[in-house]
Order: sequence, then C-alpha cells, then structure tokens
Amino acid sequence: MLKAGQGADEALVKLCRIYWPPLYWYIRRRGHAIHEAQDLTQAFFAHLLGNRALGGVAPSKGRFRSFLLISLKHFLDNEWHKARTLKRGGGQVLISWDHLKPEDRELLEPCEQMTPERIFNRRWALMLLERVMNQLRNECVASRKRERFEKLKDHLTGDAGGKSYQEIAAELNMSEGAVKVTAYRLRRRFGELVRAQIARTVDSPEEIDDEIRQLFAALT
Repeated sequence: MLKAGQGADEALVKLCRIYWPPLYWYIRRRGHAIHEAQDLTQAFFAHLLGNRALGGVAPSKGRFRSFLLISLKHFLDNEWHKARTLKRGGGQVLISWDHLKPEDRELLEPCEQMTPERIFNRRWALMLLERVMNQLRNECVASRKRERFEKLKDHLTGDAGGKSYQEIAAELNMSEGAVKVTAYRLRRRFGELVRAQIARTVDSPEEIDDEIRQLFAALT
C-alpha cells in the first residue's frame, strides 16, 4: 500500500491511470450519462490529488481498492457540487478518452445487470488479470517463448479452449510431458504476478490471500 511522503503523489497518479476503469463503470451504473461519468471520473482524481487524499491511506484505512471506492462514494454523494466548475478534472487530464478505440469505448459501457459495487469489483478483477496476462506475455516474448505462451495461455485461467495438452504438444513439436511442465511453470509465474500486483494495493502480505479470494469471487 502506498504511504504519504516523497513520490507518493506520483505513485498515486500512476495507480489512478491503471485503475480508473472500474471507477468509471461504477459511476455509469449509478445512472450518470457517458460524458458526465467521464467528467466525474476526471474530477474525482483531481479531487484526490488536489486534497492530497493519499495521506489518509494508512494501514488502518484498508486496501487501495476499498479506499478508492469509499472515496468515490463520498465524492459523488457530498462533493460533486464543489467540482461542477471543473472541466474534465480542472485541466489536469489523467485519462485520455479521445484516444480510446471504438471497441474499447463499447467495453466501457456497463451492460451487466449488477449493482454498482459488484460491477466495480468485477471490472477491477478483470483489469488486474489482463495486466498480469500482458506481463507474462512480455516475459515470454523476452525469453523467446511467445509461441508456447500463446498456445497455453487459456490453460492459465481454466479455459483450455478445447485443445488438450496432447494437441498442443503436437503443434509445438514437444512431448506432452514437456508441455505439462511448461504449463505448470506458466501457472506458477502467473500466480506470482497476480500476488505482486495485489501486493501493491494492500497494507500487508497477510491481506493478499483474502484480496485474491474476494476478487476471484467477483468473477463468479
């Protein structure tokens, strides 16, 4: 978990740019129109930075995910009227809406019949897993094992895509045993990266397992 101090604001900006989509989905599910939700998301982050709200993120304050959601609820319920004069965060643009691809814009629309809180947690979990998968892909590319990753990536999340280890082994010109070992190592590394990502958003290592359980429960 981030603490107040030198470099804290920069770290918060980085985290905000990573974790803004679940907040936007939450705001949309609360009934706000697209452009209003965009303005609210920007203004919320400007509010956090402008008020140095990171100073309240202490070990007794909970996880970064919970901190953001609670702060956003408070902002929407009590402080939006103070920010109505801000245009997309008062000129401090943290999120570039204009550069989103059309297909990405569609993905930002909350179609699921869920509560705002559940859609926030689900999108948070999906976003985290996507980031981890991209990290693992980059590692495999760097070690010249991209083809193995692409063939086995569905096995990392429980969706084998209809292909058995035997079929993948034939495609990779490997033994089935070697493919299983490779899949095991990829799953282990995937788990390590998940824990590392979550460790950035909780107060202590003891909270990582519980956070993992909560986020994966949001996917069911």
